[in-house]
Amino acid sequence: MGSVKYFVNFMVKEKEIKALIYLLDDPDMDIFKEIEHKLVTCGPEAVPLLENSWESSFDPLAQNRIEDIIHKIQYDQVKNELQLWKLNNSDDLLEGLLIVNRYQYPNLNEEQVYFQLAEIRRNAWYHLMYEMSPVEQVKMLNNIIFREFGLSGNTTNYHDPQNSFIHKVLESKKGNPISLACIYALVAQKLDIPIYGVNLPKHFVLAYLNSEDPQKVDFYINVFNRGQIMREEDINSFLRQLNLPLSDQYILPCDNVAIIQRVLRNLMAAFEQVGNPEKRTEIEILLSLIEED
Repeated sequence: MGSVKYFVNFMVKEKEIKALIYLLDDPDMDIFKEIEHKLVTCGPEAVPLLENSWESSFDPLAQNRIEDIIHKIQYDQVKNELQLWKLNNSDDLLEGLLIVNRYQYPNLNEEQVYFQLAEIRRNAWYHLMYEMSPVEQVKMLNNIIFREFGLSGNTTNYHDPQNSFIHKVLESKKGNPISLACIYALVAQKLDIPIYGVNLPKHFVLAYLNSEDPQKVDFYINVFNRGQIMREEDINSFLRQLNLPLSDQYILPCDNVAIIQRVLRNLMAAFEQVGNPEKRTEIEILLSLIEED
């Protein structure tokens, strides 16, 4: 009985959505805005019907309106998912990165991202030996991630927004410091290697934590320079150059929420750099949803 009721409700809603889509070419802006609002509130289930209508339409105005409505629905979905991630799932860094990815690529098959990361992790696992020192583990990871897989810093197009979307970084094998660091840390942590992100201003790096005291860092890793090992004095010298204090927030690992905030700030700067103020504003709104109250 319940399934029959669900089917009837679904058919009624589908009929309503189709009726609203039919009226999208109304020249009266007030009427259009009301229709748009109703379609956006229908949520993701309206998207396939909107896409079908776009494909069968020969009216540029209707097509543009459909594209805008689909984007608004998907953008609302990203906003909701990001807020829920911060509340309930922020220990999963990859999920946070994929939510950011959905802003630009809502229809991506995300299994490919999981597959590529699992492949890198598997290749590293084959070379991982119990007696390896922390430095030897990092050298092994450097060889797998940078030499075998071919990941590198995007020095020729540093401000490209694509550098902030994990699937594009895995696809092009080029990224910015934080996207490279996220991939490196995700692989390392799956291998139980204690490598975590450090929110160093101007240059995101990784820290290898001390096995006996997790509040101590053995050394740092500069992923943008193919996994170069750095000591605490290197970090302190860098902070002095920026006239910044030697604060724990710049020296110790940060949480995943801070990492996603940094990814969004980078994305804002990238969209500003390429002259896309609309997307910059949308990313700024996403950032505001997960910033501290």
